[in-house]
Amino acid sequence: MAEREAQVELPSLGLPDDAFEQRRPLRGQITKREVRAVSLYLLGLRGDSVVWDIGAGTGSVAIEAGRIARRGSVYAVERDPDSTGLLCRNVERLAGCNVKVVPGEAPQALESLPDPDSIFVGGSGGQLAGILDAATARLKHDGRLVVNLAALERTSEVYHWLKDKGMVVELSNINASRGKEMPDGTVRLEALNPVFIVAAQWKEQAP
Repeated sequence: MAEREAQVELPSLGLPDDAFEQRRPLRGQITKREVRAVSLYLLGLRGDSVVWDIGAGTGSVAIEAGRIARRGSVYAVERDPDSTGLLCRNVERLAGCNVKVVPGEAPQALESLPDPDSIFVGGSGGQLAGILDAATARLKHDGRLVVNLAALERTSEVYHWLKDKGMVVELSNINASRGKEMPDGTVRLEALNPVFIVAAQWKEQAP
């Protein structure tokens, strides 16, 4: 109970990466704070949003989404048992009761969830086509879909697939660097892996 109460004292947006328990050695299973901030913005979250975080990893996006959508519900879907354990511990320590862990592989694990206002896809486990099918079928008409990708070829496929579905699609590339202090006291920039962000929403119906 004390751990759940402690999360109220943290900011609604901007948790540092080291606030989340991660697998060691690190294998890139966390959405870095710079990419996380842009992705959360593009999700268009409201206080009562229903959110799917598919491929939740250790829960960085799901937890911060839950802190914004405090009256809503966030479903953190993760198929990897090792990551699910970390995810559960991070949710217990940092999230409110509106963040729910859903162990299982998407798209099958999505079937029992309520229709979402916002969907974040951070990992697909090789099931991206099925996940996008389920996401576009279930996303509410005024909802937002955000997909994070590492490869340009896959990014292009997702971009055009969503456009062919009749969605309004935008593409961003986040190239971030962090300062690293050297032994002599100087500071150099250390680049993070670039991430492509595809964001989509349905076109507005003509009156």
